[in-house]
Amino acid sequence: MKNLILVTLLLFSAVTSAQDQYSKGMQKAFELWGENKTTEASNLFERIASVEMDNWVPAYYVAQINTIISFGEQDKEKLTQQLGKAKEFIDIANAISPDNPEILIQQAMINTAWIAFDGATYGMEYSAKNVAIYSKALEIAPDNPRVVFSKAEWDMGAARYFGKDISPYCKDVERALELFVNFKPASDFHPNWGMDRAQMVLDNCGEQAQED
Repeated sequence: MKNLILVTLLLFSAVTSAQDQYSKGMQKAFELWGENKTTEASNLFERIASVEMDNWVPAYYVAQINTIISFGEQDKEKLTQQLGKAKEFIDIANAISPDNPEILIQQAMINTAWIAFDGATYGMEYSAKNVAIYSKALEIAPDNPRVVFSKAEWDMGAARYFGKDISPYCKDVERALELFVNFKPASDFHPNWGMDRAQMVLDNCGEQAQED
C-alpha cells in the first residue's frame, strides 16, 4: 500500500512539474511575441510543440505568428518560407485536434495571406477553399466568436471586391462581439483573440456601408 501511495505521489509530482514547465514556456513565448520578437517566440512555441505532442495549442501559435508576419511581406521567398512553416504546424495541430474551429480559422488565415500577396495568382484557388472552411467552422461552432467574426470579415472583403453592400455582415460582427463577452477559453493559453479588432470593424461599419 505504501509503495502504491509513493508511486502515485511521484506520478503526481512529475505531472505537476511538466505542467509548470509548459506554463512557464508558454508565458515566455507570449512575452517574446509581445516584445515583437516574433522569430524567438515562434521558435519557443515550436520547441514546446515538439514536447507537447498531444497538445495542439503551441503548434497553433507557430502557425499564427508565421501567418501574421506574412501580411505585407513582399519577398516571395521569405513569404513562402513563413507560410510553409505556418501550414506545416497547422497541419500538426489539425492531426492532434481534427475539425477544431480555431484551427480551421487559422487555416483560412494562411490562405488569406496568399491572396493578400497576389490575388491574381492565388485568389480563385484560396477563396474557394476559404468559403468551404468558414462554412464548416460555422457549422461546427456557430457560437464561437472568432468563427462568427472571421467569417463576417471574410464576407465583407468579398462584398467589397464585387461592389456589394457590406451592411448585412455588420450585424454578424455585432453578434460576434456579443459572443466575445461570454466566451471562456479552455485555458489561459487557448485562443482568445479578436474582440478588439471586431469592435474596430464594427465602429467603422456604418461609414463603410455608406461609402459602398
